[in-house]
Amino acid sequence: MAGVEAVSVLADELRRRMYAFIRRAHRPVTREEVAGDAGISTKLAAFHLDKLVAAGLLRSRYDRPGGIRRVGRRPKVYEPTDTDILISIPERRPDVLAEILIDAVVDHEPGEDPRSAALRTARHRGEELGAATRARNRPGRLGPERSLTLTESVLEQHGFEPDRQAPTELRLLNCPFHPLAARSPELVCGINHAFLDGFLTGLQAAGIDAVLAPSPGRCCVELRAASGDRGAPGPTAGTCAKETCVPPGDDTGGAP
Repeated sequence: MAGVEAVSVLADELRRRMYAFIRRAHRPVTREEVAGDAGISTKLAAFHLDKLVAAGLLRSRYDRPGGIRRVGRRPKVYEPTDTDILISIPERRPDVLAEILIDAVVDHEPGEDPRSAALRTARHRGEELGAATRARNRPGRLGPERSLTLTESVLEQHGFEPDRQAPTELRLLNCPFHPLAARSPELVCGINHAFLDGFLTGLQAAGIDAVLAPSPGRCCVELRAASGDRGAPGPTAGTCAKETCVPPGDDTGGAP
């Protein structure tokens, strides 16, 4: 929601100009400087600057601009935050995929092929997220329904758009790695599946499996109550979802 708020604040043309001026300055600037550039009063500039601060686009403090020492109270200065604002609907998380691939390259094991390194890294990252979720919530022993309840809230934050069809069935209506999955479904969908499977492991989710369930318009991975055959059979050649086909013989992930 922070990104949405930031975009809403920048919808005002005057605020966009003020924000651009502060970014170009490459140093903290005062209200008076901003007002002078925008051609408005200092009071009006202060109003809009406070809106930009509240949206997380700027930060403020009292300091001497340019390090100049003068008599009297230090003025309030503004500078950009380090936060990147990205908006996409439905949500996409190429940053997560990029981090996994970078870690796979940096930490690959001797003799390990790139795809195996990526899948191992994705599983490890999922396990870390699951373990962190467990440590934060301290749920104790988890059964299938409570496992999915915790999982649902976390995957919502990661852009999967979880849809609880039943107490022990969770569909994922969005793939945060799409449309990158269309370029290499075997790799990207395998990473997706490994990440989700690792999350369940780190969460210590009992009785829930990440299984392949290709269907048009959503992620190929579903979370379901564990069964004797470990979930649905793998996809076959020509099985497509979200315009991405699953290569034949791939047993590590489905097309989102």
